Amino acid sequence: MPKAALLPELIDVGDIPGGGQLHLFRYGDDYSIQFDGDELMGSFNYCSEQALATMARERLPGNDGRILIGGLGMGFTLGAALAAWPSTSAFVVAELVPKVVEWAKGPLAHISGRHIDDPRVSLQLADVHDIISRATDDFDAILLDVDNGPDGFIQVENDRLYCAWGLRAAYAALRCNGVLAVWSAYSDPAFVDMMEAVGFIVEEARIPAYATSEDDWHNIWFARKPSCEGQSLS
Repeated sequence: MPKAALLPELIDVGDIPGGGQLHLFRYGDDYSIQFDGDELMGSFNYCSEQALATMARERLPGNDGRILIGGLGMGFTLGAALAAWPSTSAFVVAELVPKVVEWAKGPLAHISGRHIDDPRVSLQLADVHDIISRATDDFDAILLDVDNGPDGFIQVENDRLYCAWGLRAAYAALRCNGVLAVWSAYSDPAFVDMMEAVGFIVEEARIPAYATSEDDWHNIWFARKPSCEGQSLS
């Protein structure tokens, strides 16, 4: 039965540090995390969240690495990353909202619980911005899915990630040839220009929101930090 035909059941409410709330709903067998009536993550629409990880991995020259994931959500990006990178890789997951982690261990355990228990994963209750700003040449990939796009829809503070200063911080936090991958529900040419101005080599991809989607698309930007002097991509 389509989700629209089902009555939502409110499972839980999670406070966002700094203000606002997330709501976890169930529609039959499907779950939805919503903010102010808009869906941020659903257990039915996750193709682009998985592509954020798998397509970033395809754009990296090395076999293993250290990966930072901003936003746990329902764990689809993390699960895809664990499958795409080898066992020698390490993953740092930054999740700002404590309830999201509780949901992953509770009502969403059948979706994301096994991922956060992986020994390669370090889960931190933190703002991914703070982790990025403290890092220098630390990550091979940074995967960001913390808002609806490069604007602070959920929190104005998220603008820090997507402004010129935040992009310069991400550039500094990446190792040579590293990739910053940013998920968005919409296109934003001005954001592409800003990433290129910082020094990234940017590629944009449009991904269906779910497997059979014909008119519901999401955007992912893959911004690569160029090779260091004397270093090749091979």
